Amino acid sequence: MDPSIAPASRAAVVTSNDSAIVGARALYIGTAGDVAIAPRRDMDPVIFRHVPAGTILPVHAALVALTGTTASNIVALF
Repeated sequence: MDPSIAPASRAAVVTSNDSAIVGARALYIGTAGDVAIAPRRDMDPVIFRHVPAGTILPVHAALVALTGTTASNIVALF
């Protein structure tokens, strides 16, 4: 199967941080709120507002920024 479309095979808890690289292919949002994601290291974060609990955001997340993120219990899917 093409790895770019294969289901996630690993997961890790994310601690929002303005500089730590995550590199996830998707994020599970455990507790509702805003999520600030930089899709690439050289891009500023974009804020996804009012993300409901239980949502899987199917976006590449190089970084989950602390600034602008109010959601919690975030899990990175790789």
